[in-house]
Amino acid sequence: MPEASDMAPRFLAPAQVAELMSIEVDEVIHLVQEGRLRGSQLGSPPRWRVEEASIADYLAEQAEDARRSALWRQANEASFPEVWGTTPYHRD
Repeated sequence: MPEASDMAPRFLAPAQVAELMSIEVDEVIHLVQEGRLRGSQLGSPPRWRVEEASIADYLAEQAEDARRSALWRQANEASFPEVWGTTPYHRD
């Protein structure tokens, strides 16, 4: 039995991808055109197809962006009075 890495990539129709990701078909095509999902037009007449593996890559990228945004918000909300000089400096 061939290993997963030896198998040809599986391609999905934009409607299938949209259903998996709970977004609109137009959004899927837009993501492909932006290069955020790997896909191409196949067949005759040409129809968009999205490489299945790119969905996991895209979702991982989105999760990482969300994680970084949360950390950034957390850092911006943190209070460092000794750094910003909002606490009076006391000498003994």
